[in-house]
Amino acid sequence: MDNNMLEYKMPTREQESNKGTFGKILNVAGSDNYIGAAYLSTYSAYKVGAGYVALATEQNVIKSVSQMLPEAVYMEVPFAYRRLNEFNVILIGCGIGKSFAAKNNFKFLINFFKNKETPVVIDADGLNILSELHLPLPQNTIITPHPMEAARLLVKDIDEVLADLEGSAMELCEIYNCTTVLKTHRTIICDKSNMFINEHGNSALAKAGTGDVLAGIIAGLLAQKCLPFEAAKLGVYLHSRAGELASKDLTEYSVMASDIPKYLPNAIKELL
Repeated sequence: MDNNMLEYKMPTREQESNKGTFGKILNVAGSDNYIGAAYLSTYSAYKVGAGYVALATEQNVIKSVSQMLPEAVYMEVPFAYRRLNEFNVILIGCGIGKSFAAKNNFKFLINFFKNKETPVVIDADGLNILSELHLPLPQNTIITPHPMEAARLLVKDIDEVLADLEGSAMELCEIYNCTTVLKTHRTIICDKSNMFINEHGNSALAKAGTGDVLAGIIAGLLAQKCLPFEAAKLGVYLHSRAGELASKDLTEYSVMASDIPKYLPNAIKELL
């Protein structure tokens, strides 16, 4: 084993277990223009070991994704609100768009979990909505911005963010009271007390949809009781390592976001 891999440890799999043992995730994701985001984030949460993933989304998205992923549970967003207390992780933002309904849904969920310990992962459109609303976040929140999303959240020019990535990541932690995953070629993971820089990955990950995969992986690790900083750190590693392994077979040119979850088992095996 590469000594660098000693930094990472997969959550334990209890043999006397059921699907609830490994966590129940509510993934609020997808819209008519971003059906793939709902699929990729849900699929990735399962592939990293989550026991139960419910996709809350629009009816058209349900019809499409359910054909590809029969293992998931599907519900339209209003119905999902009746069951919020059943879930131990919330993932919101992958492909939800910025419609009036999406903003209202985001605001409702953040306010609902504001005083709870339930981990929340915010990605993609969720981050863009957050940059407009600037809501106080639940205490165990992870945000996963790329530099442009970070610039919006910090109300800064992107050049300022790129000039000081570590400082920008820490500033996000301070302002939003969260764990931050600032996605670049050297992804920065930090909370108010810790910082880690991921050195794995390559240009294979520079494709649409790979962020949705990462968000799903992190949510899946949270569901298995990893603490936020550790889930973020391990999730970023597994995502980037799976990309490296995929590119060995497919080249960095030809790896698709949907290939990354397929190589997660190989990345996990290296740690076991």
